[in-house]
Amino acid sequence: MNPLLIAQTVVSVLLIISILLQNRGTDAGLSFGGDFGGYYTKRGVEKFLFYASIALGAAFLGLAVLNAKIV
Repeated sequence: MNPLLIAQTVVSVLLIISILLQNRGTDAGLSFGGDFGGYYTKRGVEKFLFYASIALGAAFLGLAVLNAKIV
């Protein structure tokens, strides 16, 4: 089996997990328009997951392009 395909599969699973673990703050009150309207800064694990999602997305895109050129 193609090692790039395996790497792309692993990256895609990690990307899905990192996106699902992010807390978006969609409580019941927020879904009906109750937003505090203040400035919000990502910290700690939330910041790590945000940057990890960006890096994994870029890695997935790069692997997809490499897989398309090889096959």
